[in-house]
Amino acid sequence: MSSSDALDVVLRLVALFGVFLVFPLLVGQMEHKVMAHMQGRLGPMYAGGFHGWAQLVADGVKFAQKEDIVPAEADRRVFQLAPAVALLPYLLVLVAIPIGPGKAVGWYIDAGVFFVLAVMGVGVLGSLMAGWASANKFSLLGGLRTAAQLMAYELPMLLAAASVAMAAGTVSLPGILDAFHWWWVPWQIVGGLVFFTAGLAELQRPPFDMPVADSEIIFGAYTEYTGLRFAMFLLSEYAGIVVLCGLTTVLFLGGWHGPFGADGLGWVWTLLKTAVLAFVVIWLRVSYPRLREDQLQKLAWTVLIPLALAQIALTGVVKVAIS
Repeated sequence: MSSSDALDVVLRLVALFGVFLVFPLLVGQMEHKVMAHMQGRLGPMYAGGFHGWAQLVADGVKFAQKEDIVPAEADRRVFQLAPAVALLPYLLVLVAIPIGPGKAVGWYIDAGVFFVLAVMGVGVLGSLMAGWASANKFSLLGGLRTAAQLMAYELPMLLAAASVAMAAGTVSLPGILDAFHWWWVPWQIVGGLVFFTAGLAELQRPPFDMPVADSEIIFGAYTEYTGLRFAMFLLSEYAGIVVLCGLTTVLFLGGWHGPFGADGLGWVWTLLKTAVLAFVVIWLRVSYPRLREDQLQKLAWTVLIPLALAQIALTGVVKVAIS
């Protein structure tokens, strides 16, 4: 590798790391403001003065001040490692998501679809490790619910992504965008809804937050966590929102394709679509109550998986008709 290539790799990694540190915090700040407006919450609108701009800073200071506690009976090494296992996979996924045409991607991966879905699945292990290592029956129950939810929703997510890969004839994320046509949007919309819904369930976002049902199991796998370790779990949730919305944008909404100057402003369209989807994630949290465990499983196995299979069948029919 030449020095110029090495410098290019370093600059891309630094840019990705900056995005990884900034964008989840922006989503967290947006959640404060959106929920404050939708539910009439006064607190998040007053911190720091104008529109509560310092709310995120106040949260950071609060987490930093809290005592770092490890339960006496916990598996100490696993307990301490779990937050990092939950957070770091989303950094790896960002490497493969293209935000614009050409070289606007951290690293070109031929099997990008399989890579991002496999690595996102690893992130759920952080919750499993936290629940098992906490020596708390409520945390263990939350970890088991996380495992059941992962098993139920990983399949429809993979099937929905496979439909787009079949349509494009490639499993490379930049390749899918190169093959994209606008008439794909109404054709693949069912697969997009399945993918987005299954992604929310994997992130344990409301209304799919049974593993952290505070009225039943306190706070699930994260009950015993305090301070910065708990903050890392929250950061992993917001990083997951960024990744899920970015992937949905790339796979189903055309990514950097836009009506005006896609080549020059491609990254703007990608970020705009991702931000709109992040708003939808927050909107769903405010609008819908938590599903029961049986309702959650029934939705995956009797609704999402049949819809994903129907989308694949439709894709096959359309591909045959076109060819």
